[in-house]
Amino acid sequence: MQGLNHELNIVYKYLRKQRISHEDAQDLVQETAYKYLLYQDSIQPQKVRSWLIRVSLNLFYDQFRKNKRVHIGLAEENFMELSKDLPDQIVLDYENKKEITLILDTLRPVYKEALLLKYKWDFSIEDIAALLDMKKGTVKTYLFRAREQFAKAYRRFYYERS
Repeated sequence: MQGLNHELNIVYKYLRKQRISHEDAQDLVQETAYKYLLYQDSIQPQKVRSWLIRVSLNLFYDQFRKNKRVHIGLAEENFMELSKDLPDQIVLDYENKKEITLILDTLRPVYKEALLLKYKWDFSIEDIAALLDMKKGTVKTYLFRAREQFAKAYRRFYYERS
């Protein structure tokens, strides 16, 4: 059960990084845990984390489509914890986070998700493939295209600002 709690904590953090509200993320984790308990015998141990995240995201998408009550907000309550530097650095970190979020939001959702899984959550290509139900080659292609589009959007963003 300790291992499950650890994995569910990772799922919660992942959902929050996807800008799902605290309350909705907690509800989704609880529903995900329930589904895990129902189907745990059929889940391969090495794929538990990807299964939990995929189920939680599917629950989120279903909930959003059904009643549109989900609140998506910028997860900024933790940005102060991320930087113990000078106040100037805290402000710069916050501004950079906002800019990166804006740029990521211009990408196709699958590209954004692949980039976040790879670089924010340090998922392997194999884990991303399992989570997104894709072949490894497809994930590599998506990551390549996502990096290209992100770089292009980043350059455009800063060109427009100057």
